[in-house]
Amino acid sequence: MHIVIMGCGRVGSALAQTLEQQGHTVAVIDQDPTAFRRLGPGFGGRRVTGVGFDQDTLREAGIEEAGAFAAVSSGDNSNIISARVAREMFGVENVAARIYDPRRAEVYQRLGIPTVATVRWTADQMLRRLLPSGAEPLWRDPTGGVQLAEVHASPKWVGHKISKLQEDTGVRVAFLTRLGEAILPTSQTVLQEGDLVHVMMRTDDVEKVEAAFAGGPEEEGGH
Repeated sequence: MHIVIMGCGRVGSALAQTLEQQGHTVAVIDQDPTAFRRLGPGFGGRRVTGVGFDQDTLREAGIEEAGAFAAVSSGDNSNIISARVAREMFGVENVAARIYDPRRAEVYQRLGIPTVATVRWTADQMLRRLLPSGAEPLWRDPTGGVQLAEVHASPKWVGHKISKLQEDTGVRVAFLTRLGEAILPTSQTVLQEGDLVHVMMRTDDVEKVEAAFAGGPEEEGGH
């Protein structure tokens, strides 16, 4: 696949090198030509000086044959505008934008542009380790109606099967993180102490699901 990246900072350059190592062709756009030094002499992709929302610059970077576009410059506005141009003007299917302001990230997500809210993500990940409670959304579909979230399960769930958890809470368990490793559970998998539970659920049901996870399993035969 051909992939265009706007922004040759630490994230953009690391992304470009990783994607090229995986066999993709890569073009990197940056306003500052000295930024391309981060790519190193071994980088074989295109280096395009310009702004990522300029259509001629994007064409020079090969946007018309690109399967993906990543906007990871230091400017929120530049990132979202260029992501929308890539999606709406050139029809690029896989588009993502890095956003520093978490309040904007929600808005852009609803526009159908997947966003990574850098500062918020880091802060949230720290908080999840310090104060493990409630649900932390990890992904939302473009409409915002369904989300993948890490939900804190009460110790009361330890020893119960995934099938019981799904039945009582109405979620679908996507995967567990156990001792630092992701595992795909079956309905017979039993929750262990320390498991992180990642579920798919309707966004409208978050509060209900949080309460069910915090409250523990229903008594057999009870409601």
